[in-house]
Amino acid sequence: MARLEKVYLKNNVMGLIFNGTQNILEEESHIKDVLSRIVVEMIKREWPQHWPDMLKELDTLSKQGETQTELVMFILLRLAEDVVTFQTLPAQRRRDIQQTLTQNMDKIFSFLLNTLQQNVNKYRRLKMEASQELKAQANCRVGIAALNTLAGYIDWVAMSHITADNCKLLEMLCLLLNEPELQIGAAECLLIVVSRKGKLEDRKPLMVLFGDVAMHYVLSSAQSADGGGLVEKHYVFLKRLCQVLCSLGSQLCALVGSDSEVKTPVNLEKYLESFLAFTTHPSQFLRSSTQITWGALFRHEILSRDPRLLAIIPNYLRASMTNLVKVGFPSKTDSPSCEYSRFDFDSDEDFNCFFNSFRAQQGEVIRMACRLDPKTGFQMAAEWLKYQFSIPIETGPMNSKTNESHCSIFSPSFVQWDAMTFFLESIISPMFRTLEKEEIPVADGIELLQLVLHYETKDPLILSCVLSNVSALFQFVTYRPEFLPEVLSKLFASVTFEVVEESKAPRTRAVKNVRRHACSSIIKMCRDYPQLVLPNFDMLYNHVKQLLSNELLLTQMEKCALMEALVLISNQFKDYERQKVFLEELMSPVVNLWLSEEMKRVLANTEDFIHYVGADNMIADPTTDDSCGLNRSRINLCVYTILGVVKRARWPASLEEAKSGGFVAGYMSNGNPIYRNPCSVQILKLFDNLLALIRTHNNLYNPEVVAKLGENFAKALDMLDVEKNTILGLPQPLLELYDSPVYKTVLERMQGFFCMLYENCFHILGSAGSSMQQDFYSVDGLATELLNSAFINLDNIPDYRLRPLLRVFVKPLVISCSSEHYESLICPILGPLFTYLQMRLSQKWQVINQRSLLCDEDTADDNPESQEMLEEQLVRLLTREVMDLIAVCCVSKKGAEQTSSTVAAEGDDEEMMSTEVAPPSSSELTELGKCLMKQENVCTALLITTFTSLSWKDTLSCQRTTTHLCWPLLKQVFTGNTMIPDAVIWFFKSVLKGLEVHGQHDGCMAALVHLAFQIYEALRPRYVELRTVLEQVPEIQKESLEQFDSKLLNLTLQKVADKRRKDHFKRLIAGCIEKPLGEQFRKEVHIRNLPSLFQKLHSQPNSTVGFPLDAASHSVSSPD
Repeated sequence: MARLEKVYLKNNVMGLIFNGTQNILEEESHIKDVLSRIVVEMIKREWPQHWPDMLKELDTLSKQGETQTELVMFILLRLAEDVVTFQTLPAQRRRDIQQTLTQNMDKIFSFLLNTLQQNVNKYRRLKMEASQELKAQANCRVGIAALNTLAGYIDWVAMSHITADNCKLLEMLCLLLNEPELQIGAAECLLIVVSRKGKLEDRKPLMVLFGDVAMHYVLSSAQSADGGGLVEKHYVFLKRLCQVLCSLGSQLCALVGSDSEVKTPVNLEKYLESFLAFTTHPSQFLRSSTQITWGALFRHEILSRDPRLLAIIPNYLRASMTNLVKVGFPSKTDSPSCEYSRFDFDSDEDFNCFFNSFRAQQGEVIRMACRLDPKTGFQMAAEWLKYQFSIPIETGPMNSKTNESHCSIFSPSFVQWDAMTFFLESIISPMFRTLEKEEIPVADGIELLQLVLHYETKDPLILSCVLSNVSALFQFVTYRPEFLPEVLSKLFASVTFEVVEESKAPRTRAVKNVRRHACSSIIKMCRDYPQLVLPNFDMLYNHVKQLLSNELLLTQMEKCALMEALVLISNQFKDYERQKVFLEELMSPVVNLWLSEEMKRVLANTEDFIHYVGADNMIADPTTDDSCGLNRSRINLCVYTILGVVKRARWPASLEEAKSGGFVAGYMSNGNPIYRNPCSVQILKLFDNLLALIRTHNNLYNPEVVAKLGENFAKALDMLDVEKNTILGLPQPLLELYDSPVYKTVLERMQGFFCMLYENCFHILGSAGSSMQQDFYSVDGLATELLNSAFINLDNIPDYRLRPLLRVFVKPLVISCSSEHYESLICPILGPLFTYLQMRLSQKWQVINQRSLLCDEDTADDNPESQEMLEEQLVRLLTREVMDLIAVCCVSKKGAEQTSSTVAAEGDDEEMMSTEVAPPSSSELTELGKCLMKQENVCTALLITTFTSLSWKDTLSCQRTTTHLCWPLLKQVFTGNTMIPDAVIWFFKSVLKGLEVHGQHDGCMAALVHLAFQIYEALRPRYVELRTVLEQVPEIQKESLEQFDSKLLNLTLQKVADKRRKDHFKRLIAGCIEKPLGEQFRKEVHIRNLPSLFQKLHSQPNSTVGFPLDAASHSVSSPD
């Protein structure tokens, strides 16, 4: 644009502002916004060099009236946003403008504060006069604009401007908290101030906000905002005010006890009371917002010992007792919280998700509070528990669908019991850790435990809470072991819990949860207190045998849970032979069943198997008719038992005890003991049938076998709906979780059977290595047996079944294996597996990419449950599983400290770019990784999988693979000088393709640029072909490439810092880095740099000529 045109445009714009747009209350906001942006665009191009009087002119404009003052505020705000916040102009221009703003900040701040003060004073005076209402509104509008503009500056200006004139700004902001029209803006500004980081010395003046006056204004404004019921504007203000108090607490924790010598404020008590008011507010969101700050205060080394903080702990705990009660669902009206939740949450599921994390956070803070005052917490929990026992059960209007006299999860009694149980659990553990042994209130604890043990209820949800209380109070039994039989009696009674005795109806999830809960409590007790339970072992064993003798009394999972408990206690025998004999006796019914001729035939033959489990039957009534349920449960019993024993049977942790008990079979070459597990002999006897079952299960997915499934069971091998919802991230309806049977139809039961059977078989194989060690890994021909069972028919196995195979079997198998078995076992399995997975994933992603090209991607998003979307998500999850497995097998990560320290050393005084968003951690190949990379076909499969995956549409997988896998694998190959040029080109192009797909994500882009840079720098001297690849990058600057190449190849030149070389390389390949969608179609705006501000005035006499309103004759910048 020519100089005179610029002057003409500038004169007209400034004239329009000077003469006024329409009145401040009438003019459209978009007109004001555009007008201010035009001025800011001129400032970005001309100030300060060609328009030194800009600030004076804005000051003059502001004196014309409220309309002009508001526009000036908009101009200053937009300027700060573009220059500092969004940084939307070239680096030199940005530095020039920001530096000049900083130099003039005293004037700017003084101007903003004066504008705010004058307009607020006028507003307060005029709003009292009815005739001056419009004038008052105009002043109010300017006040709001001034606060918004201040908010754009106080985040980054020097702290001295904020605390100038004896903290005048802070004082004004506190005063404005009580002004309804201006209070949100004032709270926003205060929040930005108290959230400031930086030197502690600079933040010391913020302690003035703990003074009487400031606290008075905060408290009074909160009370007035909350006084008139729920109004959205007032509620938003309360949220801001709550954030201000939270940030103030963070500043207090940072300053007190630091080198800045800040003392605990005198007014701490008033602050804590104000803060507690937000913790007791009906809004669940406000309550949750305070928790992190309470935690910081209770954790603080000095503040946690302050008597005023200790005095408020009982009040905090009392508030927590209310806050833990799960009320406030947006769809309900049973609590004052519900009204607030309708502002904060879209649905009950949203609220439920929020509340679960809020409760967990609260539990953590309660534990911290109880470390400071354990006895008070325990006393309150005891009173609450006794109170719950004293009142009748109230089911409320939302009672159980299956039994009207029972609670649902929304019933008043259940939410109270649930909250009380959580509170007690959070109190007990820190009390035992904090108090000395003689200080623990054992008598009170045992009294509570007896109350819980004697409490009887048939309501499954309440009984579940009772069992949690038994577990929580069990620690007191360690002081009074004579109560153990009573505890066991209560738990065993709950293991066989039924709402209606001998009912044929399927159990609801709530009933199953009670039984499972009781089993888990017994296991937990045996795991955590085995020495305590050991004297009662015979009683426990006889009780379990009695329960196991009735085939229909317990489910197979419940039977196995009780067996697990016995196995855990048997570990305390610390005698190999005795434990081995016991395990043989315990498992004998299962061994006889599993090794029977009928079972061998069923497990080895696909047709016999589907007939035995009833998957080929024609069923009259799909809800009840299940003639083969008993057969399935027998298979389940065997598999669950094998899994339980493999997981739980162990040798003693002490080497001396293991040696004296006969658990040490010998020593390895490195001196480590070789342990033997007392379960090994029994488990290995059952192994052939287990592998036969896995082989048969894999063959079920053959199309000809699927065709033989009965009409009712055609989808028996499909995923359960619960699994689908989990993968798609769809929430489960809340009430259905507890009130309905686990499986509604025989088909669902069959789906559950196949799903659990498949996973449990692989859990056994995965746990066998860590459990049996040498006994397992040295089985003759193990690799062949596993390949002929677990890995057959993989082509027909769906992705959702292949994932658990990799996660729960192959990964633990590799992790637990010692290096001496790599060649004989691990490599023969992983070689073909990795080759197969590479082919499978490549085909799957090819289909996904073609599909997205053929049809509009948005169509799948319209229906989140669509089959295509599910398949695509499964491929993503499988990809992550494969990459995770490759990482576990091949690389060991070195500490990230070294890399981060070198990055800091090389780029201390340079401006950080997004290249360093995620500096890849240094990884090296493991011994197994080197072993695999020696085999050419495995090496090829690993490299192709990792480098091809960089352009698959899964950012998480891409970032992990780039950061940890690609470079260590590639380095292993090119160090041997065996790579042909075509391979090198392919690897480099794969990384550039990754940038084309994932370049818009900062994390991926940083890691991929770093990898491309590593490859080019390491291989360019040997492979000139890489230069050819770079020349094909769109918009590459040949001169810049030539310069980069010559520096790289010239070994005599001193190397530039790694950071600068990488930035140069990133600019070279910028043409192939995918931009975020928002930037793809943006028109580039080029702003030229002006003469440097640091040049002497006599060398550039015209560079600072003014640009006033009548500047037609003055110098302006040259055309863009």
